[in-house]
Amino acid sequence: MKVMKRDGSTEVFMPEKIVVSAVKSGAPYETARDIASSLSKRTESTMKSTEIRKHVLSELRTRKAASAADAWEAYDQKHKKT
Repeated sequence: MKVMKRDGSTEVFMPEKIVVSAVKSGAPYETARDIASSLSKRTESTMKSTEIRKHVLSELRTRKAASAADAWEAYDQKHKKT
């Protein structure tokens, strides 16, 4: 799968990026791995980075890691102006 970034460029999907970001936000490692794995199994050839972000945040909240989702969003708002 490819990821279409906000600037229009594309890159190969790397599940490790999801794991690292989720863990840095405070999510348990296993939860982060499960979410990244679920994205890896999707059949789309390309996904927008914003869709991936929404999926990860939703999954964090449903897996009782809402504080990690909140931390991720706070980081994005501060550093990425989302």
